[in-house]
Amino acid sequence: METFPLPSVTEKETVVQNMFTSAARAYDINNTVLSFGLHHLWKKLTISLLEIREGHTVIDLCGGTADLSLLAAAKSGTTGHVLTMDLNFAMLRIGLDKVRSKQAPRQGQSPVVVVQSNAEFLSLKDSSVDRLVVGFGLRNVSHLDLALSEIFRVLKPGGRFACLEFSTPVNGVWRQLYRFYSFALLPSIGKVISGDRTGIYEYLPASIARFPDQESFCSMIRDAGFRDVTYRNLSGGIVAIHMGVR
Repeated sequence: METFPLPSVTEKETVVQNMFTSAARAYDINNTVLSFGLHHLWKKLTISLLEIREGHTVIDLCGGTADLSLLAAAKSGTTGHVLTMDLNFAMLRIGLDKVRSKQAPRQGQSPVVVVQSNAEFLSLKDSSVDRLVVGFGLRNVSHLDLALSEIFRVLKPGGRFACLEFSTPVNGVWRQLYRFYSFALLPSIGKVISGDRTGIYEYLPASIARFPDQESFCSMIRDAGFRDVTYRNLSGGIVAIHMGVR
């Protein structure tokens, strides 16, 4: 069923950035429609498991439209710092508008700062971050091992990493139904809502199918140097939250 050709490693960054630039304005509404609203619950649980405390510095890597950043800001309080980091300017612009509209009237939250940055070459000092979260972003980087290495580098000793990502459903029947939805229905729905013609809604399920399964991704996180690496399946393994400690 998987027929969409993924870009080569050398082309991936350019191709993916063009796709997300095209889809940026409809990205949030498509997330809600295509996940039946579940992505909000997945994100809240991820931030809860990350155990963000008052005063923490938190990075929302590949943070795009800043959903996870705003949830983190409510946890780290007025003495904390939250950075939304993403390579795509169009997605960050949506995120910045959201931060401005949702944070302005609120008290007791960390200010969210939006920064354009490549996940493979983070413009941050070694051991400078308390918590780092990635939501549905690591499968879009060109070199996953480099991104994990950078995440490990910038976290403080004892710092926590959480990655919320689409994964492999654990039940065979559920897996086949999910693949049918992803490859047969999702692209059509995504195109109708967004009007996109770059192929992003064919690329996304293809990139999910190629991403390492839960155990394989755990091994990669350990290889990057993390300890206490675990994962938690959600919605039957459609998504998983991977955790590690620096």
